[in-house]
Amino acid sequence: MKPDNSPDTSEDTARIQQAISQKATSKKLDCAAAFEIAAELNVSPRAVGRAMDQMDYRMIQCQLGLFGHSPEKKIVTPEKTVALKLKTAIEVAAEDGRISCLKAWHIAAQLQIPKMTVSNACEGLGIKIKPCQLGAF
Repeated sequence: MKPDNSPDTSEDTARIQQAISQKATSKKLDCAAAFEIAAELNVSPRAVGRAMDQMDYRMIQCQLGLFGHSPEKKIVTPEKTVALKLKTAIEVAAEDGRISCLKAWHIAAQLQIPKMTVSNACEGLGIKIKPCQLGAF
């Protein structure tokens, strides 16, 4: 995938918007599908998020459970007890009480745990996950 700081060309935007139109339902696209598009087209996830904004499409079903889930919108539940390895990884990655979505994904991959486990742990530890790789938050 292209890095986030690479400018999108009008050709990139057109290809991204076409892919979004094909995968979206009722002007909504889930987070996983947005990442599939980024990988398939070799563009940054943020480029997909920008294209969705231009199209006035909504992102749903965040893979970290932070937004886009019905009916509550957010499905993260604070973990009361966080495993030491996970707690340490989150605390090392955290800056000013938050970690990025990308860092949360890296922690999940490194520890071979579900992404939701990381977000539930962050919620329990009072660590906010921000910013989103797609630019949703």
